[in-house]
Amino acid sequence: MKEEIAIFWFRRDLRLDDNAGLYRALKSGLKVLPIFIFDKNILDKLENKKDRRVDFIHQAVSSIKTQLNALESDILVKYGNPMEIWNSIFKEYNVKKVYCNHDYEQYALIRDGKVNKLCQAQNATFHTFKDQCIFEKDEVLSATGTPYTVFTPYSRKWKEKLNDFYKKSYPTEKYFNNFLKIVKMDAMNLTDIGFEKTEIEFQKPTLSKQILLNYKEKRDFPAIVGTSRLSIHLRFGTISTRKCVQYALMFGSETWLNELIWRDFYMNILANFPQINAGKAFKKAYDKIPWRNNEAEFKAWCEGKTGYWLVDAGMRELNNTGFMHNRVRMVVASFLCKHLLIDWRWGEAYFAQKLNDFDFSANNGGWQWASSSGCDAAPYFRIFNPESQTLKFDKNLEYIKKWVPEYLSPTYTKPIVDHKMARERALKVYKEALNEAE
Repeated sequence: MKEEIAIFWFRRDLRLDDNAGLYRALKSGLKVLPIFIFDKNILDKLENKKDRRVDFIHQAVSSIKTQLNALESDILVKYGNPMEIWNSIFKEYNVKKVYCNHDYEQYALIRDGKVNKLCQAQNATFHTFKDQCIFEKDEVLSATGTPYTVFTPYSRKWKEKLNDFYKKSYPTEKYFNNFLKIVKMDAMNLTDIGFEKTEIEFQKPTLSKQILLNYKEKRDFPAIVGTSRLSIHLRFGTISTRKCVQYALMFGSETWLNELIWRDFYMNILANFPQINAGKAFKKAYDKIPWRNNEAEFKAWCEGKTGYWLVDAGMRELNNTGFMHNRVRMVVASFLCKHLLIDWRWGEAYFAQKLNDFDFSANNGGWQWASSSGCDAAPYFRIFNPESQTLKFDKNLEYIKKWVPEYLSPTYTKPIVDHKMARERALKVYKEALNEAE
């Protein structure tokens, strides 16, 4: 008779420390076999076979493997269709319990529902836990019991509710001897899943005290390293959000804490307003905007050839590194939606393809904010002026010189649109569409 075991399924939580679902699995009374699935349904949609995110995940999973090997255990890594893989796992092992952490995206919810049904059919139980945010779904509600759609009152209630219980780490290390002892398995290479190595390097996530102490003053300047650079680690769970909240409180950075709360806010919007999964504007009236959707202008924006220094620098940084500074993200998104009147969904899809830290809820929230169609968004008449944003946040042009070295050359692209004309056009189009929707 095969030994009864529990499985912990890694997804957006690629770490052994402070992991809610893993902690529960290790305390379940059964030996735990960790698994990770490179999901063919997701990977097949990625056109670029040198996708930095796939490489990052592969490196993070390899790091987990190394740690588990030191404990005489290992992680079972598979590539394919999750349901087929789960069927094969049930044939190979005597699985009694499956543990994982919640994922709020539509595809994940459907997939987890199917795995739950399969577990029931196999006389196993499926357990999933909150891990990637501090508060979820209906944990922070207004006085009337409804989800917040405005950030400030949400963040106020979030802070009121936060106590030691919600921010304390799960001491998984205490139970590491409960991993299943197994012979070391062969590693899976990137080439085995049809991808190639990139320049991205997975390093253990760390947060500098100096960054947090100066975060409020320095976070808006793209030429300096003034932000935590932890977004990719939060996205793939190589650091826990609880640990980040602990850091923010320890160093008294209210501004950084607010950034973490925005992350929870957008996840709550996703969980409570699933229509955003279907590409709908949060505010229905904004689906009436007659976007121009000029393909040549969109291409120029994508390539960083708009003739606006800050916009072009941001897009080139994104294309070359998979990262873009948050202040610049707001400027380039506003430019696409309002200067060019191109549907925010085009920009959302481009960012989804390019950003190392792509996270559906935050990306959708950011784009809907920029286009004014989202919850608690910038009002439609707020239109960033790329030139004044440059003067304010890159006045010595350090960021621009790095990414647009030809900015003063006569060969540099002329602006594809006049700011004053584009601003007036956007105001007119938005106003007319919103009046018509009333």
